[in-house]
Amino acid sequence: MSPTTLDPPEHVHFGQLKLLAGLLPYLWPPGRGDLKTRVGAALFFLVVAKLATVTVPLVLKQAVDALTPAGVAAGAAGIALALPLGLLLAYGAVRVSALAFGELRDSLFSRVAQNAVRQAALATFRHLHALSLRFHMERQTGGLSRAIDRGTKGIEFLLHFAAFSVVPTLIEIALACGILWYLFDWRFAAIPFVTIAGYVVFTFKVTEWRIEIRKRMNDADNDANTKAIDSLLNFETVKYFGNEDHEARRFDGALATYEAASVKSRTSLSVLNTGQSLIIAVGITLLMILAAQGVVAGTMTVGDFVMVNAYLLQLATPLNFLGTVYREIKQSLIDLETMFRLLHSDAEVRDAPAASHLALSRGEIVFDNVSFGYDPRRPILKDVGFTVRAGNTVAIVGPSGAGKSTISRILFRFYDVLDGAVRIDGQDIRAVTQASLRAGIGIVPQDTVLFNDTIGYNIRYGRPEASDAEMREAARLARIDDFVRSLPDGYETMVGERGLKLSGGEKQRVAIARTILKGPRILLFDEATSALDTKTEREIQQSLREVSRDRTTLVIAHRLSTVVEADEILVLEQGRIVERGRHQALLGRGGVYAQMWARQQAAVDEIHDAIAAAGGAAE
Repeated sequence: MSPTTLDPPEHVHFGQLKLLAGLLPYLWPPGRGDLKTRVGAALFFLVVAKLATVTVPLVLKQAVDALTPAGVAAGAAGIALALPLGLLLAYGAVRVSALAFGELRDSLFSRVAQNAVRQAALATFRHLHALSLRFHMERQTGGLSRAIDRGTKGIEFLLHFAAFSVVPTLIEIALACGILWYLFDWRFAAIPFVTIAGYVVFTFKVTEWRIEIRKRMNDADNDANTKAIDSLLNFETVKYFGNEDHEARRFDGALATYEAASVKSRTSLSVLNTGQSLIIAVGITLLMILAAQGVVAGTMTVGDFVMVNAYLLQLATPLNFLGTVYREIKQSLIDLETMFRLLHSDAEVRDAPAASHLALSRGEIVFDNVSFGYDPRRPILKDVGFTVRAGNTVAIVGPSGAGKSTISRILFRFYDVLDGAVRIDGQDIRAVTQASLRAGIGIVPQDTVLFNDTIGYNIRYGRPEASDAEMREAARLARIDDFVRSLPDGYETMVGERGLKLSGGEKQRVAIARTILKGPRILLFDEATSALDTKTEREIQQSLREVSRDRTTLVIAHRLSTVVEADEILVLEQGRIVERGRHQALLGRGGVYAQMWARQQAAVDEIHDAIAAAGGAAE
């Protein structure tokens, strides 16, 4: 599979209706009758609130007409004073009702919207964990984080404003135009309609232009965020090479791109706001002139004039709001499409439709003529075949780039082989579920990355439901319990980002304890001691020997001194097994393994001679 197919498919675009339709399962979740009831009640209060809103100008008209000289003269003085008071009280009641029912609507719908955001974020998070290792190695974590964050916020905005602001506003505009047409003539409906149509067309055109600017802003924001996270995660490397200024220049370059796009975005926003205000002002002026002519001609009352003005003011506010909402809706749709593309990224490794649970009994591993390459055009492993019998230890050694760590990734099924098969207890690992496969294998990697949490949490990560006693027993077997107990906060000690507060040996012991707690039948040590000093290496090796007793163990090593006791040693070179056998037998052959052993022993002797020379000079 080509690596490019593992990114969110940029060539796939979701139509706006398809994007909105994709929100329906979150808005109307199956099996959640409580949320469906809330949606129904929110829609009911929405209708009531809009009916109350369009009634407000009608009540105001009656009150104004009752207060004009003609209205007062039409009845007795007592009635003239009582009637406007009732209408004014009704006016206040209707306004309060419109607001109250709107707040009730929002209150009821809030749980629905937040549940939708939560479920969408959870679905995306789960899907990202289901994607292949290749995807995560080629994607930038900072960009992914921002994409999820923006996508979930986009869902919340769309549900709140598209469902309960845009559509209701359009309904309100239609009702207002209908009332004005019914009470007066078609011109009173035509002017608002043309004004609104011009406003919408102008807003759409300018917003489309602004969207491209916002895209460039988002790209620059992602780039700056990614550079910052990458630099901070590699804090020590930056310090080692004294490249603080270099990192600052890279970050500032990304910020400068964002600054330019942001200025252009603000300028375009001013153009949009000015044009919208002009269109609304022209429409209001024309309609008020028409109403004033009616009052002068005697065909309309002062109350009618005030009512027309009240309708215009009511419509102008949501229209201005509609422009802002439309811009945000477009941006939310862009963010939502990015998240949906992530959700539609195909997992490179999938469980077969009829995948069974791995039946792990003895723990025998068989690599049957396995060939693999991250790119099919560049093979890494070529017809690799070997067997790790139950309870035995097999070591794989070889120079860097020979394909040793690739074997561990294939065993965990982070990738599927191109040819051949890998079997555990006779079962092809492609025919079993990934979860059951990985549950049966424990690993102590070369670079142990810990979560930024406590030591206890990181040990218990091997089996989260384990008790405190089981967790401490695993730590004792890994020879880290005494060290942890000596710390002021014990097992509640925070390890820092990626475990930076612990030494290499301490992190390795945490990894061993984590694996012991998991209790797997198969163990994989992937150069677990190559980065440690000699003393720490010996201590860790002793712990590993105790852990691997009576378990099927595969050891990937660079230091040959760590594998001399293996039941079989495989020598991997350029993706092929060139030698195999026990330590002494391989040395006797005088081949590749013997040459590697001689080089490493010579290097060790040089170090010892240098230490001895330094000691003599000091004396």
